[in-house]
Amino acid sequence: MKTTRSARSPLTDKQFELIAKALADPRRMAVLEVIAGERECACTKLREEFPVSKATISHHIKELVRAGLVEARREGQYLSCEVRRDVLEAYTAELLRRAGGRAKASIV
Repeated sequence: MKTTRSARSPLTDKQFELIAKALADPRRMAVLEVIAGERECACTKLREEFPVSKATISHHIKELVRAGLVEARREGQYLSCEVRRDVLEAYTAELLRRAGGRAKASIV
């Protein structure tokens, strides 16, 4: 697997893959949408929005942070999250470049 940066993308192949996997989970995508709707989103807001355990919310945040989509900051016992729009824009551009290019082969 390549981990070098493409001349056209600031993302490594590995980061592109991590983001794609993170966004493939519908609940995680919904968490990202809630975080993106705020300048800074408190973890408590996520717990109010989603009827799941603290551990589940924590896991989703961890995966979004691991993919580089979210920055999480701890202030005492509170956690706040912010979308890294630069990474989201780079992912979108790379996805469009990969999917919008010439079709190499049809998938059956």
